[in-house]
Amino acid sequence: MDIRRLDRQALLLTGEVISQVKPDDLRRATPCADWTLYGLLRHLVSQNEGFAASARGAGEPWAVWRDGDLGDDPAGAYETSADEVTAAFADDEVLERRFALPEAGEGFAVPGRTAIGFHLLDYVVHAWDVAVTIGAPWEPAAELTTAALRIAAQVPDEGRGAGAAFRRRVAVPEDAAPGDRLLALLGRDPSWTPGPC
Repeated sequence: MDIRRLDRQALLLTGEVISQVKPDDLRRATPCADWTLYGLLRHLVSQNEGFAASARGAGEPWAVWRDGDLGDDPAGAYETSADEVTAAFADDEVLERRFALPEAGEGFAVPGRTAIGFHLLDYVVHAWDVAVTIGAPWEPAAELTTAALRIAAQVPDEGRGAGAAFRRRVAVPEDAAPGDRLLALLGRDPSWTPGPC
C-alpha cells in the first residue's frame, strides 16, 4: 500500500469538499460535537501543520498542532497546509522516522508510516464531517475507503469517548456500505444530519 499516495488522495478529497463551503456555513454544527464547521476547518489546517512539523522532527510542542489560521480564505488556508504536509511527507526517510503525536500522550511517537496512516484516516473521515454538514457528496475512492477501514479497525476501544480523539463505535448492519462501516468504527452515526444554523 502506497500510504503517501493514498494520503494525498485523502487530502484532495477533503479539499474538494472544503472548496464548496460558503461563509455562512462556518457557524454550522458538525458531527464533531465540540466544533462548528469553522472549528473543524481550523483543526484540519492545524493538523496538517502539526504532522508536517512532526515529519521534520519538530512535532513535540503543542503549539505546532494548534496554530492553524483560516484567515478570510478557509479553502486557501487548507490548500496551503495540505501542500505543506505533502511536501513534508515526500522524503523517503520519513516512512521510518519517529513522529511525535502529543495529542495521543506526552512523549508518544510512532513510525512515519503509521503516523501517515493516522493522517489519512483523519482526513477521509473529516471529509465526511464537512460534506454532511454542508449537504455535499462524500465519495472516496474504493481503495481509499479500504485503506481507511483497515486503519480504523486497529483503533483500540480503550480511551474512546467524550473529549477523546475517537468516540465509541456505533453499531451498523452487517451489510452496511464500506463508508458507513468506516464512519461507525470511529463513532460516527452515518445517518447524522445537520440541524438548523
